[in-house]
Amino acid sequence: MILIVVKWPVKPELSDRWPELVREFTDAVRAEPGNLFFDWSRSVEDPNLWTLVEGFRDDEAGKTHVASDHFQKAISEMPDHVAAQPQIIYVEAPDVAGFGPMGEVQPR
Repeated sequence: MILIVVKWPVKPELSDRWPELVREFTDAVRAEPGNLFFDWSRSVEDPNLWTLVEGFRDDEAGKTHVASDHFQKAISEMPDHVAAQPQIIYVEAPDVAGFGPMGEVQPR
């Protein structure tokens, strides 16, 4: 699996509209056969900071994603929406297939 986490500092005037601005891109990525998850969340401390957590099945799925028309379109538009350069964590975990149960917490 490839795990990617990106912090997106969005321009303040666009932050409330962020989910709408990335909806087409989000839907297209989630429809990719090698995509495992693609989830946005908004910081509770900074309303202009959005975090994207994404997972892809393997290197081939990652390469297909980056080569896609929707990725290229999004990357060409994103500079107009960000207040600063996004920060990324990229991890290849070949023995991981996705989320698993957390051992320390279970419902009572």
